[in-house]
Amino acid sequence: MARLDAWLWSVRLFKTRSAATAACRGGHIRVNDAPAKAAQLVATGDTVRVRRSGEETIVEVLNPTLSKRVGAPVAQQAYLDHTPTQPPPIAAMVSKVAVRDRGAGRPTKKQRRDMDAFLGRG
Repeated sequence: MARLDAWLWSVRLFKTRSAATAACRGGHIRVNDAPAKAAQLVATGDTVRVRRSGEETIVEVLNPTLSKRVGAPVAQQAYLDHTPTQPPPIAAMVSKVAVRDRGAGRPTKKQRRDMDAFLGRG
């Protein structure tokens, strides 16, 4: 069995072991629905929940012996991914979003009129 932070790093869920340790300290990792410490040992059948940037990854441990980083094909065999799929974006709403180039400055008078018409303000 391996430490949780080393296992998360070895199966490529985190880029570095220190990032996995920091996520454990920050409360972003749960094992079997309980907050996890970095030194906790993982066992076969454990459910690990990783929360990052608003998304949650749910994996079931199949091979808890990995403690060194391995290639992607081997890493994918070490766990079973139970993450639910995200719904696709609504096509009707994608084209309705007003987009301006980053750093384009303040909108011109014509652009303000277009935005007001789009938002139904005038």
